[in-house]
Amino acid sequence: MDDLNPDRIMAVGSGYWASKVLLSAVGLGLFTHLGEDAMTAPVLAERLGLLTRPATDFFDALVSLDLLAREGNGPQARYRNTPETARFLDETSPAYQGGLLRIWDQRNFRFWADLTEALKTGQAQSEVKHSGRPFFETLYADPRRLEAFMAAMDASSRRNFELLAHRFPFENHRRLCDVGGADGLLSRIVAAAHPHLQCVSFDLPAVTTIARRKIDSAGLGERVSAVAGDFLADPLPQADVITMGMILHDWNLERKQQLIAKAYQALPEGGALMVVEALIDDARRENTFGLMMSLNMLIEFGDAFDFSGADFREWCSSAGFRSFEVIPLEGGSSAAVAYK
Repeated sequence: MDDLNPDRIMAVGSGYWASKVLLSAVGLGLFTHLGEDAMTAPVLAERLGLLTRPATDFFDALVSLDLLAREGNGPQARYRNTPETARFLDETSPAYQGGLLRIWDQRNFRFWADLTEALKTGQAQSEVKHSGRPFFETLYADPRRLEAFMAAMDASSRRNFELLAHRFPFENHRRLCDVGGADGLLSRIVAAAHPHLQCVSFDLPAVTTIARRKIDSAGLGERVSAVAGDFLADPLPQADVITMGMILHDWNLERKQQLIAKAYQALPEGGALMVVEALIDDARRENTFGLMMSLNMLIEFGDAFDFSGADFREWCSSAGFRSFEVIPLEGGSSAAVAYK
């Protein structure tokens, strides 16, 4: 017991320091301003509109976190991107991942300050608390903000959808419907990988307009269609495979079960319902990201939550599905599949 010390506890407790340093850097566009250049602290601070003295602490904190590289010491030291930040946090990079970090900086970070209240009340701490309007309602009312949100979701989901396109036997099926398909990313990726497949991206009119433009731009208009509808109110389009990418976790248990039942009705015998989520491990011990995402759903919506493969199997069994599997993806995410 004498070997115990509080260092790990204190590191977790102060974790918001490092998080906000990164989020502020992304929000300021620091990594994009640097690009392939190297700059001294005064030059970089001026570019970003910061005061040089505190900005130097800010830049050096990023160096200590391996999020910036620095050549030399002292006032003439020059800062540059690391290979990692150049690839993922410079907006000119095709692998840019900063869109979601910008959203976390602009809204989620502040809402998470009220986690304790959410745990005590079960109430959302997001826009609905402050304005009475749900997040998606305010998002869909602002086309520019909606486009930025779609781009951020695309960047964070693309790799998992690409893996899914190769790890699930789509060659055994003819038609896919992606429920809550947003700008059609999953349909576009799967259709490009499987030329025999017909795909439908099903979502509200505000996003199907964006989806149609991106589908046409990808040259997939003959095999991928964007169909407008409300998946909570309308029947789901019939398909051999129904996918839901980060959709089911947005809802309470009753809504989850309703969506699963709708999918069962729209599928033929042998068809598959597949949900892509930050699936919590059945023992609820290992997938920290999935558990944190579930708390984020509490912050966002109040009664929404993430779930385990065992939870999904139980709900789908009650709806009539006969067999199940989990396909591992990346970053704490998986695809849970139920077969009719």
